[in-house]
Amino acid sequence: MTLDTPILIGHGYDLHRFARGRKLILGGVEIPSEMGLLGHSDADCLIHALSDAILGALGLPDIGHYFPDSSPENKDLDSLIILKKAVTETGNQGFKLGNIDLTLVLEEPKIAPYSKQIKEKLSDCCGLEVERIGIKATTNEGLGAIGRKEGIAAFAVCTLIKD
Repeated sequence: MTLDTPILIGHGYDLHRFARGRKLILGGVEIPSEMGLLGHSDADCLIHALSDAILGALGLPDIGHYFPDSSPENKDLDSLIILKKAVTETGNQGFKLGNIDLTLVLEEPKIAPYSKQIKEKLSDCCGLEVERIGIKATTNEGLGAIGRKEGIAAFAVCTLIKD
């Protein structure tokens, strides 16, 4: 199936709770932290949100369809593999990424020192110029589970352009 629309927009969201004994991986980058995120894969909520945004723009199923958490081979999976699948599907549908805008919601750790590295990692994986990738972080002002430092949420928006 090919899509005739010249520009597609996708939105993704993901949330993972903190867990001791796990690495904190965000955007494919390991960030020093006392706790990581709990999940069947490496629990990179930023890449999960982005991958779902891309797949959603194409009208395809979410990442759980392609990488079910019931599958033992997906245990501790590097989420960059998930993102590469979404990018491949983009090309298969005759599109390329136009831009990516990402928001992390967390109380800690601070993301600004790692944003350049995250952008570079995503740029390499997505074949997109670093300048077309936005990343920012905000807190939940102490409200709710995220405000209590129980986890991290991520939102992603992307545009896909007919290639």
